[in-house]
Amino acid sequence: MQTVQDPKAVKQWLETEYPEICRTAERENAEIHWGEYMGVRSDYQAGRSYGRQGQTPVVRGTGKRFSCNMISTLTNRGQLCFKLFTQRFDATVMLDFLRRLIRHRPQKIFLIVDRHPVHRCKRVRQWLERHSDRIRLFFLPAYSPELNPDELLNHDVKANAVGRQRPTNRAEMIGNLRSYLRSTQRQPSIVQNFFREKHVAYAAA
Repeated sequence: MQTVQDPKAVKQWLETEYPEICRTAERENAEIHWGEYMGVRSDYQAGRSYGRQGQTPVVRGTGKRFSCNMISTLTNRGQLCFKLFTQRFDATVMLDFLRRLIRHRPQKIFLIVDRHPVHRCKRVRQWLERHSDRIRLFFLPAYSPELNPDELLNHDVKANAVGRQRPTNRAEMIGNLRSYLRSTQRQPSIVQNFFREKHVAYAAA
C-alpha cells in the first residue's frame, strides 16, 4: 500500500490533470473550488511566550481539552465556504456540506479534494452521480497536501483563530472560529493571498 508521495503522480497532476480540469471548467462555465477537512483542538498553540530567564512562561487557560471539526472550500477569486461541526466526519456531514455548497453557488462546481475515505465512499459517489449537472469531484495525488490551497486556510485558522486565544469551552471556541471565518469571507483578498504560496501558485490563475 502506498504510504509516500509519488513524484510521477504529482508531475502528471501539475502538467496534465489540473490543466485539463481548468479547460473543462472553462467550457462548462464551472467554478473551481479547493476543499479540505480538519479537526481543531483547543490546546493548539501558536506564536511565542515570554518569561524571566530561568523560569518557564505560563499561558493561562482552562485545563479542559475540547475540539470541533471544519470543512471548507475556497477559490482563487476569493470565495470561502465553510461548515463547523462537532460530530465525526462522515458521509452525512459531507453530503450536508455539498448540498449547501450547490445551493449557495450559482455556477457548476468542480471541487478538488484529497483522497480521504469519506470523499470516495459509496454514498457520496451516488449523490454526486445524481447531481452531476451541478458538481463534480476531482482528487489530488495521494499524500500531497502542499498542492491544496485550502491547507493554507487551515494553518491560518489554527494559528490565528485558535492558537492565539484560550477559549474556556467548546461553544466559545466554535464561536471564535465562526467569527474569524466570517471575517475572512468578507475579505476576498485574504483568500486570494493563499494562492500566492509557491506550492499552490499553479492554481492562482
